Amino acid sequence: MPSAAPELISPRSPRVAAARRLAKRNFRSKERLFLAEGPQAVREAAAHRGEDGAATLVELFTTPEAADRYPDIVGEARAAGARVHLADEQVIADISTTVTPQGLVGVCRFLDTPFEEILRARPKLVAVLANVRDPGNAGTVLRCADAAGAEAVVLTDASVDLYNPKAVRASVGSHFHLPVAVGVPVERAVAGLKEAGVSVLAADGAGTHDLDHELDTGSMGGPTAWVFGNEAWGLPEETRALADAVVRVPIHGKAESLNLATAAAVCLYASARAQRASGGCRSVTDS
Repeated sequence: MPSAAPELISPRSPRVAAARRLAKRNFRSKERLFLAEGPQAVREAAAHRGEDGAATLVELFTTPEAADRYPDIVGEARAAGARVHLADEQVIADISTTVTPQGLVGVCRFLDTPFEEILRARPKLVAVLANVRDPGNAGTVLRCADAAGAEAVVLTDASVDLYNPKAVRASVGSHFHLPVAVGVPVERAVAGLKEAGVSVLAADGAGTHDLDHELDTGSMGGPTAWVFGNEAWGLPEETRALADAVVRVPIHGKAESLNLATAAAVCLYASARAQRASGGCRSVTDS
């Protein structure tokens, strides 16, 4: 059966205004809520539960057309206990931060995990974003880490907001798949990972170690964290000095360099491949 007429038709509605404010970081931080747009992100949000068992998705705004197109998502949202509002296209456009909204906007609880919990889990593959300022890059690296099988992502205190709408869109649902710690000083991130038995590699185009050589010598099979720097100036010397090694991705062609997200994908997949080679990853708990 077709969905009923929209119940929310005015951008001035208090519910709409409350959701619209979440486009701003200070309101997100105050409410500990963020927006997830589109069918993939909303589907992942509806299926996600926090460590306390509470549903992550608390509210869903959908046009009648989107509700008819994605009845399974709307049903999952209702099953998760989310409040579902039928809204007209102008209301969705008012809440959305995209040029062409897809008719579904979810309001979600924050997902970040304390850094200490990540360390207690003894991760084997971690991405650390140090001074990464572009939200699209941050979300894309999170997606790459998820795809490569990483067990955690850490954003340092100088990095972009994890819940920036562009970062959420770029992750395409990966926000809901793996633990992410935020606001961790880079010195603490590196020291904590080393204490947990994780080798820390800094990715830098001027690194003294070559990624191909490290793979060929079989030195990358253990638990590894990759530190990725700012899009414009990379990693400062003091951050590179914290790492166990500074590794460059070799450029075999004529390209001047790789962008952050591409380099991160190459490095994370290299570690994932090494860890899945004969014998798999040498766990820090192995004797």
